[in-house]
Amino acid sequence: MDGSAAALRSAMTDFDRYMAAERGFSAHTATAYRRDVEDLLAFLGDEPMTTALIRAWLAQARERGVGSATVARRIASLRCFAHWAVRQGLLDADPTLRLRSPRVVSDLPRVADSDRLNEALDTLNRVADDPIAVRDVAALELLYGSGLRVSEVCSIDVGDIDHERRTVRVLGKGAKQRVVPLTVPASRAIQRWTSVRATLANPDECALLVGSRGRRLDVRVLRRVVHETTAAFPGLPELAPHGLRHSMASHVLEGGADLRYVQQLLGHASLASTQIYTHVSAERLRSAYQNAHPRA
Repeated sequence: MDGSAAALRSAMTDFDRYMAAERGFSAHTATAYRRDVEDLLAFLGDEPMTTALIRAWLAQARERGVGSATVARRIASLRCFAHWAVRQGLLDADPTLRLRSPRVVSDLPRVADSDRLNEALDTLNRVADDPIAVRDVAALELLYGSGLRVSEVCSIDVGDIDHERRTVRVLGKGAKQRVVPLTVPASRAIQRWTSVRATLANPDECALLVGSRGRRLDVRVLRRVVHETTAAFPGLPELAPHGLRHSMASHVLEGGADLRYVQQLLGHASLASTQIYTHVSAERLRSAYQNAHPRA
């Protein structure tokens, strides 16, 4: 095949199936990969997909101020697509083989003070007096207490909660299931929410958390809840849902947990993904040392 953009565009539906069925990508990842590929194909017009034109597309993105992390993801998207397209006979050769991903410097995750965060959650538990507020407390307790991703919290079904064992079954990245412990406050918050859930949920809805229309809670709604809730409490930084996950991992490590235990809690495929939290703890240790030592 000549690798023309038109031929590749016509194969995008098949690529979607490949990402879902063979690679097991989450909907979020698959959407991002498809968007990257479609953006490149629009740039190509009627031209074939070549290494030179891909580099020109990436250079254009750099000129528009696109960061290194996004460029690295775009290259990963194209590598996935090109590998698949070669297997399908849509490309004679992989034009991404000679691409080099930029070095991405990861910022240390933002971590909330544990005392302030616990105060905020305790306050929310006390003042929640309507179904939406009770639902939001249950979601926040899951995000921080179990260190779940926002997509994992929204994907939990009622049957995934085991109150007797105080665990929750979640579907993580790559469609991998894991069972995570629930804190006592999280279990109580979920039980309280379950007692009023029927006032919002449609009769046939299996999702644990639902929105105002009775269907599964949208990830975007929960993100907004976390941002607005953390911003409203003095002494807390405004956090995204991932900030609560970061905070949980950091606090558990500071409490003496083994790094591999935290890896299992978070559902990281590689220990390297979890090791960033050792840097967070080191930064906090250094800060405490400098504040406390008379000769620091």
